[in-house]
Amino acid sequence: MYGDLAGFREYATARGNSAPADAVDADATAALARASDMIRLRYVPNLLPGYGVDFTPSGSDLPLVEEAAYIAAAIELTTPGFFAKTYTEAESKVLTGVGSIKWTVTGKSSGIYAYVPTSSLIDALFWPYVADVDANQFTMMSVGRSSCLE
Repeated sequence: MYGDLAGFREYATARGNSAPADAVDADATAALARASDMIRLRYVPNLLPGYGVDFTPSGSDLPLVEEAAYIAAAIELTTPGFFAKTYTEAESKVLTGVGSIKWTVTGKSSGIYAYVPTSSLIDALFWPYVADVDANQFTMMSVGRSSCLE
């Protein structure tokens, strides 16, 4: 788990959110555990080389993943399971016509994380330090029995 209960409560209270301090320990700890799981599964694997879970950005008092976990935990505390939703394609559409019923895709409907709930604050926090897994990438491979490095 990233961070701890005392740190979560202190972080939230400093930003005017008393919900973590008012919550019973079990609920606040569970929210922090779910939030840490989301950060570990969504952002940590995409950290650029040289940045680890202990990386603290310049001007910050907390490691990147810890601060992100506290932000996510506040969301999870008020909406348990927010980051663990299951989606269907139908949920990414809006009705845009009535005659012959027409649907229009909303938002980003393709890519690895297209259906993952996100937080604009967490995305902004990680943006400079993670790789875009949906970006065009170059890969070099060889065909044949031997390595191209021989």
